[in-house]
Amino acid sequence: MIEIEGLTKSFGRIAAVAGIDLRVLKGEVLGFLGPNGAGKSTTMKMIAGYLTPSSGRVVICGHDVENDTIAAQAKLGYLPEGAPAYGDMTPRQFLNFIAQVRGFSGAEAKAKAAAAAAKTELEPVLEQPIDTLSKGFKRRVGLAQAILHDPPTLVMDEPTDGLDPNQKHSVRKLIQAMAADKAIIISTHLLEEVEAVCTRAVIIDRGRIVADGTPSSLLSRSRHHNAVTMTLPAATVPAAKAKLEALPGVLNVQEVGQSDGVATLTAFPRATTLIIEDVAALASQEKWDVKQLYAEAGRLDEVFRALTTHDAQQARDRRAGALA
Repeated sequence: MIEIEGLTKSFGRIAAVAGIDLRVLKGEVLGFLGPNGAGKSTTMKMIAGYLTPSSGRVVICGHDVENDTIAAQAKLGYLPEGAPAYGDMTPRQFLNFIAQVRGFSGAEAKAKAAAAAAKTELEPVLEQPIDTLSKGFKRRVGLAQAILHDPPTLVMDEPTDGLDPNQKHSVRKLIQAMAADKAIIISTHLLEEVEAVCTRAVIIDRGRIVADGTPSSLLSRSRHHNAVTMTLPAATVPAAKAKLEALPGVLNVQEVGQSDGVATLTAFPRATTLIIEDVAALASQEKWDVKQLYAEAGRLDEVFRALTTHDAQQARDRRAGALA
């Protein structure tokens, strides 16, 4: 439903986007991740037709964004960073205006606006000027205009920015409810949001894709994938650490910290070995006074840092040089 081929964008000598190829299918919620300046917002603006690519193309539901712009944009809901709106309008007036811009009129326009307001829980502020709304409600006005025409594709830049935890939960539920019939791209800095709503995650750095996979496949690249963490009395740590390190599937054990006589140890597995049962059996056999014991799925922030730091970029450059 969204096809991106060889997409680049340069501003003078700066290559903001340096060659992105991506396909997003119906039913996918794609988390678009990267550090500040990686090219996320620039890419999303090109998908929406707001910026013209230096090279490459974007196709939305079969329509080329550059050559068939209106038809492509009719199939797209776009929530940009900041989501500008007319501040002197109320949300009701603004959404009615957007409905008319989208080609609806009369009772149908009002119905579309009312439905979008209900989905984004805007009813308490529908008659207040947008300028007087909190950041969270302004963000929801932006989200409402993006989904008003029930588009088959959605591109949203930080959709939960400025929302409180309850509002974030509501927006995530809305995204999940819409996901089956749409192709959705979400740019976010909230890694927990990727795990909560995304079926796929793409990480970009310096305008290039450096990882593409399901959240679980990215978590499997974390050093903490299948690691086992336990808390127990600090006095038992030296003996516990030695016995844990003797387990065949354990690569090493680290003491994470101590507080009030209780220590936390993490046992890291060899490769992707499952060690939780062996660690639990050992703790039971040794009668350790374990306060807490759990296995980790992995840490997405760890994977993110490993792929987007300066050292990671140098390693990619060295690999590219070797292949050349």
